[in-house]
Amino acid sequence: MARKTVSCPVELTLNVIGGRWKVLVLYHLLGGTRRFNELQRLLREISARTLTKQLRELERDGILTRKIYAQVPPRVEYSLTEVGRSLTPVLKEMEKWADRAGGQA
Repeated sequence: MARKTVSCPVELTLNVIGGRWKVLVLYHLLGGTRRFNELQRLLREISARTLTKQLRELERDGILTRKIYAQVPPRVEYSLTEVGRSLTPVLKEMEKWADRAGGQA
């Protein structure tokens, strides 16, 4: 897939983690490795198809890794890469902002 040229670093960041679900996926991965069904339970309104798409895009962009265990049924786990973990301060600041805003935004 061809990469779009961006005009500023914030645009690049939004291209990688923007949208309704990606930031929430990343937030839940801050706590450690998660399985697909765990993420789907945490993100109650997301469809399996949409979650799969978001996870694949984050994996493609080097934000998370997917580990597949050869067993029946197959077990797949997702975790943040070093690049993904570097987003921790951003996600934590978003969390703090929401706490301060008290749902008033």
